[in-house]
Amino acid sequence: MHQPTAQPNHPGPPFNAPAARRLRAGLGMGPEHVAYGLRASYGLPYVTPDLVIAWERGALTPSSPELTALAGVLWCSPGELIGRPRTLREHRIARALAPEDVARAVGHDLDSYLRMEDTGQWRGSERQAAALADVLELALPDLVTVTGREAKLAELLRSAVATRWQGYVRPLGKIVPLDRGLLEHALQSLHQEYQGQMVATLSGGGGNAADDSRDAGRGFLDRIVEHFWAAVEGGAV
Repeated sequence: MHQPTAQPNHPGPPFNAPAARRLRAGLGMGPEHVAYGLRASYGLPYVTPDLVIAWERGALTPSSPELTALAGVLWCSPGELIGRPRTLREHRIARALAPEDVARAVGHDLDSYLRMEDTGQWRGSERQAAALADVLELALPDLVTVTGREAKLAELLRSAVATRWQGYVRPLGKIVPLDRGLLEHALQSLHQEYQGQMVATLSGGGGNAADDSRDAGRGFLDRIVEHFWAAVEGGAV
């Protein structure tokens, strides 16, 4: 079988291959119909049924323009063909927005905005970050991630749960603009959970039980950001 090749472009966003296959089947289309639509309606002359099959099997990933065109052929939004977006570019594509639209909304010139997408480094004020969250409909965890604040958040959280969490409320509040009471509740919960695991380690008397507890403690710290957002969500209920 001829090995399909895709047009060189930026790496594509995380592609939901099973969703693409399911949507195509639901429309009663074969790979040849999808390929024809991409060639005839979206100016992608190199697309073959083999390439469509390779996408659906996860052997190849469509580029950003290819994914947008594929969504048009399958009568769906680009977001339906994307796994959970993580980067600035992936969130923009999921919302089917052009770079110019986002750049204009946040008050950056296009070249500066595209550099931020390429490097993964957000450079903007708090006002611009708020505008970014609005235009891309970002939840707070996603906004923290795409603006490059997740690593600092993780660093502060690890220190907070290992020492006195009360001293970290203010610096954390500068990264995640949450209600102070909600932030305090989340930090206290994380601190108690982590310290409970450490106490179990110290009282384990050695052996496998202590090793398991230490491993659990390290695993907790490795996933501290995930635990934090879960605690925030739990405290907001």
